Amino acid sequence: MKTIQFILSIVLVCLIFQGCDDEFVEVNTNPYAVNEVDAALLFAGAQRSHLGTWAAEHTIVQHFVNPYNQGATLGFNFNEDIDGVNNPKWNDSYPSVIRNLVQATNLLGEDTDRVNLLSMIRIWKAQVFMGLVDNYADVPYFEAGKAVSDIIYFPAYTDDEAIYEDLYNEITGGLSGLNSSGEFVSDDLFYGSNGSQPTNSASAQVEKWRKLGNSLLLRLGMRYSKIEPSRAASIASEAFAGGVMTSNDDNAFVKYDGNVYTWGDNNQLRDFSFFNYVAEPLVNQLKETNDPRGKYMIAKFEDPGAVANETNPNTDLDDQFGVPVGVSDLQLSDTSLGYRGPKGTGLDYSQVNIFAAASPAAPAFYVTYGQTSLLLAEAAFRGWISGDPETLYENGVRANMNIYTLYPNTAPIPTAEVDAYLAEPEVVYDASNALELINTQYWLANYRNGTEAFANVRRSGFPDLERNDFNDNLLANDGDGFVHRMTYPDREGSANSDSYIAAVSAIGGDNLISRVFWDN
Repeated sequence: MKTIQFILSIVLVCLIFQGCDDEFVEVNTNPYAVNEVDAALLFAGAQRSHLGTWAAEHTIVQHFVNPYNQGATLGFNFNEDIDGVNNPKWNDSYPSVIRNLVQATNLLGEDTDRVNLLSMIRIWKAQVFMGLVDNYADVPYFEAGKAVSDIIYFPAYTDDEAIYEDLYNEITGGLSGLNSSGEFVSDDLFYGSNGSQPTNSASAQVEKWRKLGNSLLLRLGMRYSKIEPSRAASIASEAFAGGVMTSNDDNAFVKYDGNVYTWGDNNQLRDFSFFNYVAEPLVNQLKETNDPRGKYMIAKFEDPGAVANETNPNTDLDDQFGVPVGVSDLQLSDTSLGYRGPKGTGLDYSQVNIFAAASPAAPAFYVTYGQTSLLLAEAAFRGWISGDPETLYENGVRANMNIYTLYPNTAPIPTAEVDAYLAEPEVVYDASNALELINTQYWLANYRNGTEAFANVRRSGFPDLERNDFNDNLLANDGDGFVHRMTYPDREGSANSDSYIAAVSAIGGDNLISRVFWDN
């Protein structure tokens, strides 16, 4: 009590005489505390945003399967709503990425002269929130990340369509704010001094961010293709006119070294390989089209339960077999049912190639020229932009083939092999089947971007995957048998209950079959 009275007395004296402000602050400041943070460092930290997980988005779109029905591993292969499987994107986005971006914006302020940094933050925050909306529908938006700045501990959720409207404003506003004569943001992980695609001047960096911003705007616009084609056409045309990515030199990605900086989701494929396999639809697609990317995407191991002990797995496509979707390990172990049975300490099926596409040192691609070209191919086919759909389609495939040189333990895919692939009967461009061809390639191009793969499969309807019929969980209440969104973390129902209840009511229930606005 005496201590409190003493402090109050000091404060009162300072207020009266206005002469001890500096001394009071100096005496009462922790010399070991971090009192100032560069907004550029917060931004760089937020560039490592979440791309989805093998157990969630990649399982939903049938790239991947965990066939073990064992409680913690129970999830989308069994049409079950498991809290821990739904949560990673939410958990990685709000406490770190979004908080950093909001704090960086607050540090800069509205009148900052660091206009390029602020513009990059606006564009990147739109990318992060687009992924959250695409996974969950309504999410905390306008009040998100403001626990410190505005003392908002229980943020309200915003309507998903309203968020998308504001994301359009943020991207276009960020694009208009970029200034070639402004500052060079050296900490930028994409195009900064030590970025994955380094530039050495503000003008070169701004040009890269213009292409990234417009490519992201194209992605946003294409989300409207099913629900509001006229709006999709308008935004796609605007993005195309503004200038999108034109080569792999424009790709936005983050490098990992496999030691200090590693891709955690890939690490788990090594540490828990017993559980992890490639889905049959993906393996069949790669085999039936002689896809030259296949050897870097999937592999057969001598002991599927201990893959880290091997250095030279079998990558011959003829020897690859995917796990059927919605089948349990007990069934797969029974050869009398027609399955391949056990092998070593696992199952006799193909797994993700942990030495290439799923290496802990694999780069994380967020927005690429290959993705962008395929979206442009669809937009051109629909008549929304100028250009030849076939050329854009082939550009997208070639671009995605070429980025595999950036993965560990790979070599450039020869042009002759790419040409042969593009001539395969199920790959060669055909205007009568253009949308399926384009979006199947988009599914393949997003092999390590689960969030984008999940969104585009729902948007386009391709590839035409068969539903997981392990049970009828996704058919109840007018479901169509497919997962359409992830559920909110269970703790939201208690920690942020009022906002959670309002959001659940707005979206028609917190379940796997409710839909994001553009998926109706």
